[in-house]
Amino acid sequence: MIDYTKEELVDLLRKNPEKFNEWKYEQEEVDLSETDFSGIVLREIDFSDVDLNSSSFADCSLSFVNFTNSDLTSVDFTRARVLECDFTESLMTGADCSYAEMTYCNFTDCDLAGCIFSESDLSNSDFTASYNLHSSRYDSDTIWPDDELLPEDFDVTTHEDLSSLKDEDDVQQISDY
Repeated sequence: MIDYTKEELVDLLRKNPEKFNEWKYEQEEVDLSETDFSGIVLREIDFSDVDLNSSSFADCSLSFVNFTNSDLTSVDFTRARVLECDFTESLMTGADCSYAEMTYCNFTDCDLAGCIFSESDLSNSDFTASYNLHSSRYDSDTIWPDDELLPEDFDVTTHEDLSSLKDEDDVQQISDY
């Protein structure tokens, strides 16, 4: 079993993605946190169960990438083109997807608390079973999928991100007056 550095793995992803997938399959645990993937093209990569915390996919082109059960906390997807990727059961808290095109993606059981979707194109992506979409940040320029691909209780016209949440003490003080 070959032991690669993070830089060597990024190089392997660029030159021989199939070999990366084979290597990853043999690993018990893969830590690619704080790795810079910016600007590269990734297709049919298996990042399932990988720690990608605080990594950057800015300006990347990603297609058919499997992020199932990955830690994508604070990951930078700004200006990325993300097509038909699977984010099932992944943790995307605080991820920045501003100006990204994330179309035909699956967000089933994905935690999106604090995720930023400013001016993002989310057309045809499935958010029906995602968590905390109401706690994400977005703006009037965010392009959402059709209503049947959004959670029933989610309304794209109302915007309450994490900064609008109140703890129990705040709620009690308001009601005591």
